Amino acid sequence: MIEKRQFYINGKWVNSVDGSDYKVVNPSTEEPVAVISLGGRSDTEAAVAAAKAAFPSWMATSLEDRLALVEKLTKVYETRMEDLAQAMSLEMGAPIDMARTQQVNAGLGHLKNFIRAAKGLGFVAPLGDHAPNDRIIHEPVGVCALITPWNWPMNQVTLKVGAAAIAGCTMVLKPSEESPLNAIIFAEMIDEAGFPPGVFNLVNGDGVGVGTQLSGHKDIDMVSFTGSTRAGTAISKNAAETLKKVHLELGGKGANIVFADADEKAVKRGVLHCMNNTGQSCNAPTRMLVERSIYDQAVKTAAAAAEVVSIGSASEEGRHIGPVVNEVQFNKIQALIQKGIDEGARVVAGGTGRPNGMERGFYVQPTVFADVGHDMTIAREEIFGPVLSIIPFDTEEEAIAMANDTVYGLTNYVQTQDGEKANRLARALRSGMVEMNGQSRGAGAPFGGMKQSGNGREGGKWGIEDFLEIKSVSGWTS
Repeated sequence: MIEKRQFYINGKWVNSVDGSDYKVVNPSTEEPVAVISLGGRSDTEAAVAAAKAAFPSWMATSLEDRLALVEKLTKVYETRMEDLAQAMSLEMGAPIDMARTQQVNAGLGHLKNFIRAAKGLGFVAPLGDHAPNDRIIHEPVGVCALITPWNWPMNQVTLKVGAAAIAGCTMVLKPSEESPLNAIIFAEMIDEAGFPPGVFNLVNGDGVGVGTQLSGHKDIDMVSFTGSTRAGTAISKNAAETLKKVHLELGGKGANIVFADADEKAVKRGVLHCMNNTGQSCNAPTRMLVERSIYDQAVKTAAAAAEVVSIGSASEEGRHIGPVVNEVQFNKIQALIQKGIDEGARVVAGGTGRPNGMERGFYVQPTVFADVGHDMTIAREEIFGPVLSIIPFDTEEEAIAMANDTVYGLTNYVQTQDGEKANRLARALRSGMVEMNGQSRGAGAPFGGMKQSGNGREGGKWGIEDFLEIKSVSGWTS
């Protein structure tokens, strides 16, 4: 049993003052594999106080000095990649090969992209030729609470910590209690890189405890949260008492619009994208809207693609999906699959229950529904599992209307060989991101959504700017 009860506060590993034990469960086996402490009020207060005390001096450091530390962190990160992969595979169920490539490399990529983006940012810039003595200063927001999820742990930790550190903010990180081990390793890397005490602090805890304490704390200037829309709403309400800045990356119900002229790999590609990370991605294309003339063939292709998705333990090497993160998620997904059946959708792959031969572990069958009504529960709610709903459409206008008829607005997808049509769709879809014809967004592109998918952007220069305030100054002396 791994024991990691300490927190990283003010540059030191310290014991919890008033925490309680929490067992981290391996979702592949349902067995406890680690014990951490869930922090209490005193632990939160100590971390916030350390970050507050460190802010003036950290804010005053030069951008070059801050970048040098993040560059050193990147080098340390490269030496701990296998440790991070093993941790994430163990605690949240990412298959080890996927953890090594996608999960770990995402974090490394974000740090490198921030370094590149920061070098092009003007933290002090003139207002314009008409006002030669005016300056616009971008300065750090202040002390930031960073609350990260379990599904892409290091992806989210680096998106927040890297941007906040370069901006000149100090921070308290509360990772998910479901996947805390990778964040503890990250804190070790911060320490090895030589960040000044108090700039980065880590306190483990749950949302009700440490999460609530941070989001309502009078000395926290900004909350950056990634997680469910429900939790984001609660954080916003709690933060409103102190009028702090709130950045939210929340849920999604992405539409993947497949036109008759889509390339032949479009449907299979969409299925595999939906199933990646066992469907536990907020930007997963979980609604496949298919033009009616190719609908029947698309359903057959999607079913065949899902049937060959293999499932296995996260510790096994190979290209397969692992379990979902815990029993709560497993039960939620099972209930939603059953809801789809009860409401009349047609199961063409997968269904309820564990895969054959798997009696232990939170394994979900890769499931595809056809003949899904646009108003069915499975077409409206975020399932956060390997479940795809296929819906037919007749016209471009109908497809756009269905794609936009959701409370979410994170990522939509378009599959067509007609460039003008693709561009029209990209403009018409109400989401923070649109990906077309299987082409991923470039390194450093902003990540974020509209509507109940949240506010703000992460990644690249936009991610750094979210941790900056704008100050307008007149009478500047050159």
